[in-house]
Amino acid sequence: MAVTIKDVAQAANVSVASVSRVLNGHATVTDETRAHILAVMKELRYVPHVGARSLSTSLTNTVGVLLPDLYGEYFSEMIRGIDRAARSSGLHLLVASLHGGADEAVAAIHAMRGRVDGLLVMSPHVDAAFLAANLPERLPIVLLNSGAGGGAYSSVSIDNYSAAWAMVEHLAPYRSIAFITGPAGNFEAQERLRGYRAALAALVPGARATVYAGDFTEESGTRVGAALAQSRRHPRAVFAANDMMAIGVQIALQAAGVRVPDDIALAGFDDIPVARYVTPALSTVRVPIADMGAQALRRLIAQVGTGIANVAGAVPGAVADTLDAQLVVRASSGTTSVSPATGRIPRKGD
Repeated sequence: MAVTIKDVAQAANVSVASVSRVLNGHATVTDETRAHILAVMKELRYVPHVGARSLSTSLTNTVGVLLPDLYGEYFSEMIRGIDRAARSSGLHLLVASLHGGADEAVAAIHAMRGRVDGLLVMSPHVDAAFLAANLPERLPIVLLNSGAGGGAYSSVSIDNYSAAWAMVEHLAPYRSIAFITGPAGNFEAQERLRGYRAALAALVPGARATVYAGDFTEESGTRVGAALAQSRRHPRAVFAANDMMAIGVQIALQAAGVRVPDDIALAGFDDIPVARYVTPALSTVRVPIADMGAQALRRLIAQVGTGIANVAGAVPGAVADTLDAQLVVRASSGTTSVSPATGRIPRKGD
């Protein structure tokens, strides 16, 4: 039989209420009593019943995380940051990926109802109307790199538009600069494309925008790279909307004998860990991926702790945190510097 809170109280010769106060961290318990009860718990190998504690506190001590995918270094870094902040706060994570469309997002949200104290959401399938229609009332939510909130929900993001502009500015001396997009409907991909187009028009007058379709996977980058290698006329530089696609391009070009950066300069976005280890090392935009996840978790904890939650599709006092990105210049874009040149990216107006 499992050891119960009553067994602990009896063995420690204290009331059940005293044991409960120790479990819930109440300051009214003396240090001596707390140490005694904890020692008895350890001796009896008592494990608190999470469900019972949830009934008494109305909290599950669990946070839901909805991400577009769980594969790849970007999402690994994101989860690492969220998990680090969660563990430091004594919280657990319930993670789901959203490979499908809006119906799958609805199913995931409904599956987490009653099981989590709040939600972190990064999904291309949600907008403000979707959230208002499908979120359980009074469930705190924080959005990650999403345009869905429109100020109605707290969010943590980077300025993708300004970051893309900065990379085009770095590549501007090549003049002929192509761009590989991310998935259709993805907010980050749209903002990076928008920054590319605006910067190219402003900084390289007369240059033609050349856009190739991608989906954030290495395979889509490989397809573009293979097509470029076979083309008689190719751009002088390629800017991919994320590092995985840029690495795919690099693999295909090198397999075909096309030199990077001598024949085609190359840049990505995100600065995933592997970006610095490919040869030549990849120029990119450094996104504080793990920090973004940790900040979103801290923002959600603040909402849970203060009782600020979504009511009829809005959060009173919603906060939009925008973290700084950095331009990281490495050998793939033509620099001869061994150490990467980095710089904070100033934010641009539309």
